Amino acid sequence: MEYLFLAAVFLIAFLYASVGHGGASGYLALMAIFGIEQYTMKSSALCLNLFVAGVSFLTFLKNGYFKLKILLPFIIGSVPMAFIGSSLKINSHIYKIILGIFLLTAVSRLFFSPKGYFENTKTPKFCIAVLTGSVIGFLSGIIGIGGGIILSPLLLLMHWADVKETAGISALFIFLNSTAGLIGLYSEQLFNPSPDIFIWAFIGLVGGSLGGLISSRKISQNNLKYLLASVILIAGIKLFIF
Repeated sequence: MEYLFLAAVFLIAFLYASVGHGGASGYLALMAIFGIEQYTMKSSALCLNLFVAGVSFLTFLKNGYFKLKILLPFIIGSVPMAFIGSSLKINSHIYKIILGIFLLTAVSRLFFSPKGYFENTKTPKFCIAVLTGSVIGFLSGIIGIGGGIILSPLLLLMHWADVKETAGISALFIFLNSTAGLIGLYSEQLFNPSPDIFIWAFIGLVGGSLGGLISSRKISQNNLKYLLASVILIAGIKLFIF
């Protein structure tokens, strides 16, 4: 069972990193399936996010798919709110349902948008981006994810970035929010990762490196759009189940 768990971590990291995500929603579902102690799940998922989203970001950055001017206002709003959200002891069930509905709605738009729909982009207004980032950061902190699964469809549907730029932006967004979330957990003495977190992180790092490398170099914008929609669909369904 341990080897099966590690294989699943590798697969989740590979798939999520290929679209610029860390995979926290996937790790949380996986840990629930395997009966991992609940008090360690949030910390462990955010730790894995750091490694997988970090290596994914570096890959997309190296290949020129990143725009700091788009990310910056979202981060200004999200990082402090991720810190606050992670430190709150709130039942996250209702937030998961709301988030799941949003993600499934976004998926339908992504799957059925015409080819080239996301290529003409515009820079978001600063105040709107800060407010949006604040909401995403707060919800992400409560649930224990990095928030990229929410940011990615918004960037695309609002024409704020193309598909590969979205992957690069989301990866760093997730890395920074996960860091803020972990600091929040630590400050409230809620930081309790699994004793095996370093093994999981190594497996996630390998899977994330391969996923980011293949996606940034070999997958077209249109195919990456469908891959992103599939990942978001999986994450949305998981939120209703776990």
